[in-house]
Amino acid sequence: MFTRSVSVHLKPNTATEFTRTIENEIIPLLRKQKGFQNEITLVAPGGLTAIGISFWDQKENAEAYGRTTYPEVQKVLAKVVEGTPQVQTYEVCNSTFPKVAARAAA
Repeated sequence: MFTRSVSVHLKPNTATEFTRTIENEIIPLLRKQKGFQNEITLVAPGGLTAIGISFWDQKENAEAYGRTTYPEVQKVLAKVVEGTPQVQTYEVCNSTFPKVAARAAA
């Protein structure tokens, strides 16, 4: 199991629009990607920082998404995001999410 963590700075007063955009536009795109497993999106108190963590079955599928679809995601989010998103990648070593935990143990 592999993850991509994307940290963004939100424009003032756009946290609600950001959340709605993730739900209505980004998650449907993610669900169409080969190997996509789950998405968790967090917004900090005050609504100026957000983190999206996507879970993938394999590193190769996460990387393919990063090359092909992620640039489209950045364009969609440009209306609510300031600056350049910071992307980090991780191998999942532990999780209490049943689906993720089973794959991480395999």
